[in-house]
Amino acid sequence: MQTPANEKRTEIGALGEFGLIRLLTNSIKLNQESSIKGVGDDAAVVNHQGKNTVITTDMLAEGIHFDLMYTPLKHLGYKAIVVNLSDIYAMNATPTQVTVSIAISNRFSVEAIEEIYEGIYVACKKYGVDLVGGDTTSSLSGLVISVTALGVANSEDLVYRNGAKPGDAICVSGDLGSAYLGLQILEREKQIYLEHPDVQPDLENEQYIIGRQLKPEARKDVIELLKEHGIKPTSMIDISDGLSSEILHICTQSGVGAKLYEDQVPISEEAYNLAIKFNLDPITCALNGGEDYELLFTVKAEDVTKLSNEWNVTVIGRIAEKSEGVTLTTKGGNVFPISAQGWDPLIKAGILDA
Repeated sequence: MQTPANEKRTEIGALGEFGLIRLLTNSIKLNQESSIKGVGDDAAVVNHQGKNTVITTDMLAEGIHFDLMYTPLKHLGYKAIVVNLSDIYAMNATPTQVTVSIAISNRFSVEAIEEIYEGIYVACKKYGVDLVGGDTTSSLSGLVISVTALGVANSEDLVYRNGAKPGDAICVSGDLGSAYLGLQILEREKQIYLEHPDVQPDLENEQYIIGRQLKPEARKDVIELLKEHGIKPTSMIDISDGLSSEILHICTQSGVGAKLYEDQVPISEEAYNLAIKFNLDPITCALNGGEDYELLFTVKAEDVTKLSNEWNVTVIGRIAEKSEGVTLTTKGGNVFPISAQGWDPLIKAGILDA
């Protein structure tokens, strides 16, 4: 888009994704009494007649968030729902409904769209949510899927990003880095196919890693276990952009620091071995890979003993004073500051330099 010579032009890349979001939202004022929480968390919160509705929306764009050369349409539909439900769970809420809007070109047949919706229906059934509406339109630049998810929670149960306190334990569910490494495998196989179309991919031994990329799950089970054992996190966020970005979100909004320990960050054996095979540092994959859709949360020190090894939840550090910064202590005892180097859609689009 052309800018008149006498007008200032700022490139989007100069701000980055989060800088752009801050610019567009820093002047928002909430005028309705029913608007409890607006921009700045995993989901918004609206109160209607004493009941809290939690709302989030995510958009998946072809070429930015997924590649149809290796993403099955059914898996894509499933993932589109799950990534939104993950945000609802990260608020300690229960998802109840979703709406789905889709932009398509004439590349897609009716059967292809039905396959996407088959995945959507499977996810809705598994997580007990209703598909209650949406929209369809044409697209000239590829497939776009936009999902809005709604959930419910009592006021006293809601968990935000801004409640972490020094001394709190930092916890994460599942393992990290697998989804990123699954993407590396799929991209590698894509390049092999483009150069040698007659070569068939051999992915038999990589099912777990690839599944973490193509068919993630929202951690409903962890939320249920926390409630069952009377543990309310002091802060929580889902890991979509990488552990480093997410812990910085919590620390920034809570006004605290954090100390993470490399030897405590959970990395699956499959992911660790694959990272070494690709000449990648496993902890770098875990910190910056993204798309794990695990839960990163903090709990009071006295609640740590209530956590069970059977939950697949790991304590990876503690919240510190803001003056101590946000750091990672390596296995060798070196301490490094953590910076946000997670996945950024603006980099993927070529708007921001890596």
